[in-house]
Amino acid sequence: MATAVAQRKTDIGPPHYEKFLPPVVKANYGKWAYHEIPRPGVMVHVAESGDKLYTVRAGTPRLLSIQTIREFCDLADKYSDGYVRFTSRNNIEFLFTDPARIDPLVFELAARGFPVGGTANAISSMVHTQGWIHCHSAATDASGIVKAVMDELIDYFKTMKLPAKLRLALACCLNMCGAVHCSDVAILGIHRRPPRIDHEKLAKICEIPSVVASCPTAAIRPKRVDGKETVELIEERCMFCGNCYTVCPAMYLHNPLNDGVSIWVGGKVSNARTAPTFSKLAIPYLPNNPPRWPETVAAVKNIVEVWAGDARKYERMGEWIQRIGWPRFFEKAGIPFTKQHIDDFRYAGTTYQRSMHFKP
Repeated sequence: MATAVAQRKTDIGPPHYEKFLPPVVKANYGKWAYHEIPRPGVMVHVAESGDKLYTVRAGTPRLLSIQTIREFCDLADKYSDGYVRFTSRNNIEFLFTDPARIDPLVFELAARGFPVGGTANAISSMVHTQGWIHCHSAATDASGIVKAVMDELIDYFKTMKLPAKLRLALACCLNMCGAVHCSDVAILGIHRRPPRIDHEKLAKICEIPSVVASCPTAAIRPKRVDGKETVELIEERCMFCGNCYTVCPAMYLHNPLNDGVSIWVGGKVSNARTAPTFSKLAIPYLPNNPPRWPETVAAVKNIVEVWAGDARKYERMGEWIQRIGWPRFFEKAGIPFTKQHIDDFRYAGTTYQRSMHFKP
């Protein structure tokens, strides 16, 4: 009789998530009755069995140092038996069953500079991309703007006084590895000039077929310049995405004078109350002005506070705009309407309002 073959262990793929669940979650998996938020940043989930799971949520930097991760691990060992999780918007949550640990943990998090909050009708931590610290195609920074914006709006993170939840996001270019397409308020870095081609270097360090194929709008085609095989760019087709720069460093995209940020509003992932929606353009261009980006911070704060002062309870940013109409949104926010707000994409007609009627 053949002997049973031992199950082969590999390091391919992630381990099963059940290995990291707190015992109370395993014991009541799929049997939770309800949850409450007794105060900002603190949640309690109650199971059908009567067991309770307490959660303390704190804001974190998107990019973490080893020292910060060790701080979180030390706090998790001390207060939550080592159980901790990160949310999709970079908050950290400590999970435990003893309510006596809530106040000491909140105090220690605050003492270390990690604000507690981001629950219910509040601003959550901003999800964002890499920015200048890592990304080669960034039109603006990520961590710098996020820090400046959240410093200004931190009171809305620590409290639950907004009409509804508010999700902020930042992507440092329109390749958009941040959630700017589906957030209430989003900051998007934009390039406004096409790449500059270094014909001397291109033939030496780039594969021309790959460069041509990289362009989603067919704006690049082969060309011979001064006897060298290189490419040319049809500028009116370029949408400044940076795909060509990704495969060919000789097509320089960065332009310190013209790169900047745009502001988008009204997106959401949730299907509560209304269907998920994409963000739409609010402000087409603001300058890069590090280290604190005052124009961007002021614009975001203005939009948030106009919405907070006029929206109904539980009304998300996009729902509020749909109720009052886009003309009144621009009027209330003090944002001028420009030609950049007109959607002239070739398939945009499917989303046009086709009558002359506008909401007052």
